[in-house]
Amino acid sequence: MRYLLPLTLAATPAFAASDKPFLSLANTDFVVTIGFLVFIGILVYFKVPALLMGMLDDRAKGIQSDLDEARALREEAQTVLASYERKTREAQEQAEEIVAAAKADAQAAADQARVDLEASVQRRLAAAEDQIESAKAAAIREVRDRAIAVATAAAGEVVAKQMTAAEANALIDTSIETVSAKLH
Repeated sequence: MRYLLPLTLAATPAFAASDKPFLSLANTDFVVTIGFLVFIGILVYFKVPALLMGMLDDRAKGIQSDLDEARALREEAQTVLASYERKTREAQEQAEEIVAAAKADAQAAADQARVDLEASVQRRLAAAEDQIESAKAAAIREVRDRAIAVATAAAGEVVAKQMTAAEANALIDTSIETVSAKLH
């Protein structure tokens, strides 16, 4: 600041080339220089440079605050992104586990159905074999009964041809007595 006046006076081209003395009010350069110095003095008196520096400092603080806030928002966004990616991975893993469990359940159900089908086939085969055995036994009984009936009829005819009437009456009486004894 103390070098401002001499530098201002020395810097004017009119000072070097003018025929008027510089420190005269007739010299416009001197008047402009004094006006400029008064203006600078008023600015210094009212602390305009300090106000400007304060405004610049406030502006710098605001910018720094905005930068800090942006940095914090960026970090928060990265945290949210990492959380989202982690949740996405977890959801993907759960989906894969669900698919694997569903495949395992489907395979178990298919295996159980195969076992149940084989058991059902075995039961049906056993039932069919039982029915065949039963039908076979019934057929054998029927054939035996028919053979007995035929043999009895044949024996009756043979006995009837060989037996006399008196023998037949005696046989009937004996049969009646036997039946009568068994009933009482």
